[in-house]
Amino acid sequence: MFKVHVELFRMRVFELIEKADRGDWKSALYDYLMIAAIIISLVPLAFKVEPPFFRVTDYITAIIFIVDYVLRWATADYKFKKAGFRSFLRYPFSLMAIIDLLSILPALSLVHSGFQVLRVLRLFRAMRVLRVFKAMRYSRTFKIIGDVLVSSKESLIAVGTLAVGYILVSAMVVFTVEPESFGTFFDAVYWATVSLTTVGYGDIYPVTTIGRTVTMISSVFGIAIVALPAGIITAEYMNELGKNNPSKKSDSDSPK
Repeated sequence: MFKVHVELFRMRVFELIEKADRGDWKSALYDYLMIAAIIISLVPLAFKVEPPFFRVTDYITAIIFIVDYVLRWATADYKFKKAGFRSFLRYPFSLMAIIDLLSILPALSLVHSGFQVLRVLRLFRAMRVLRVFKAMRYSRTFKIIGDVLVSSKESLIAVGTLAVGYILVSAMVVFTVEPESFGTFFDAVYWATVSLTTVGYGDIYPVTTIGRTVTMISSVFGIAIVALPAGIITAEYMNELGKNNPSKKSDSDSPK
């Protein structure tokens, strides 16, 4: 009987810490609490000097994040249903668990003074930015975007490979025809990347006719390569919206 109550309690905890289902106001309240904690924990990053109040908020948000991490680890078997006991070994190595752990690490400098030396590197302060990614699990929009990236990963990898190859070829060509303007091959790669994305900082640029011709060709083709990921993601995003709103999709397909 005791085990039954424990399992029911763990199951309810799992339901609370996961994204809120419609009508479950307690789970929604937990999501809002976590999002608020994430935002509050990031506020000190906007200040060079941290007032004592920020240290208090750091303590509070760190405790909230630690409790959330422990609860998720304790209910990992519900998340990875087919893994059984191995779920508890698998969870710490999942992507979101790693992000959660890295977002907790800045609190170590608060708990123990021996970790203060790491603040010289500003490492833990920078790690607080990772708390932004914690908000992804509480948003349905981020979930849709994640599904879009997963479903279109092969196409995006192909486009990324094409872009990298194009950058390297453009860099080699311009570095060969105009070595005076580019001190190293890395400078040429930097120029090719800037040209591909049509940013054009203007800090490094060719001055010969051949070099400028290469730049024009690179920029024109760069526009097409940069536009490909946008089209792929947009198409997959529309498909995901159709899956999540089947009623709207059926209405649009019905004859008028």
